[in-house]
Amino acid sequence: MRRSVFAVCDLEVEYALNFMDFLNRKKNIPFEIQAFTAVENLIDYGKHTHIELLLISGRAMCHEVRELDIGKIIILSEGVHPPDLDQYPSVYKYQSSSDVLREVMEYYGTEKKTASDTFPVLKKNTEILGVYSPLGRCLKTSFALTLGQILAKNKAVLYLNLEEFSGFEELLGKGFAHTLSDLLYYVRQDNQNLLHKMNSMVQTINNLDYIPPVQMPADIRGITWQDWERLLQMIMHDSSYEVVVLDIGCGIDENFQLLDLCKRIYMPVLADTVSQCKIAQFENLVRIWDFPQILEKTVKISPPFHMISAPSASCIEQMVWSELGDYVRELLRKETE
Repeated sequence: MRRSVFAVCDLEVEYALNFMDFLNRKKNIPFEIQAFTAVENLIDYGKHTHIELLLISGRAMCHEVRELDIGKIIILSEGVHPPDLDQYPSVYKYQSSSDVLREVMEYYGTEKKTASDTFPVLKKNTEILGVYSPLGRCLKTSFALTLGQILAKNKAVLYLNLEEFSGFEELLGKGFAHTLSDLLYYVRQDNQNLLHKMNSMVQTINNLDYIPPVQMPADIRGITWQDWERLLQMIMHDSSYEVVVLDIGCGIDENFQLLDLCKRIYMPVLADTVSQCKIAQFENLVRIWDFPQILEKTVKISPPFHMISAPSASCIEQMVWSELGDYVRELLRKETE
């Protein structure tokens, strides 16, 4: 079945083609992307094909475009546009492509009931990979981010940090308008628009998508298993993600159920006696609570130490080419043998 069409029309050829290239590289976009640099070509295309979503320059908007069969029109604004376009939502053109896309998905999602009503999801089964350790200071998050970036070179990957204190705003040096706290709120409200709400929050590092983690520990403590299950089921069945990397902290009540959902669990370990005793306690508890399959899926790892020189997105990207990146690539290579 053919995907719904997301059309971009801008008279500035370079902008339109660059934005289309950006969208095509986003493996989680559940649309067929079409770019137009001439209004006449858009009109001719739209007369024969339904356009589900159109992002169009205010200078290109005209009566003939309004008459086309278009699900949602969003204006690509250069700061000002004619008053007759005020009836349409608009996004500012001269910002990052990821910010443009996030705003477009937010506007688009406000009118959509469910993902299945909008487009079919064309993908293989989604794999959930867990990264968890009862230990601290064991490179758990560095490993998870590196794993996610390496997998994202060839697959659509979503990284979810489920820690009480992720330090992401400090690590990246920027704040976020929406975080996992907001997404969990929509889950608890049984929002029927969950996929589009999530897509409007997605950020990207080196082609790895992520939802900014919670800022308040209370926002992740006490989330019920039913809520976690609903969120992950939505991602697995309705989104285009092929892999979800869960960076699981110790502040979640439903850790065993989350780990049980994972196809594979990577557990960073340390060799000292105290650390080994903590690992043994965790394993005993897994058996007591009758989750022996978790131990069968767990791969104990000892990632090489990696130091981030200064907080920034580029430092996270550099993990891929560090000794830690080499370690992850070798680990994945052995798993495919």
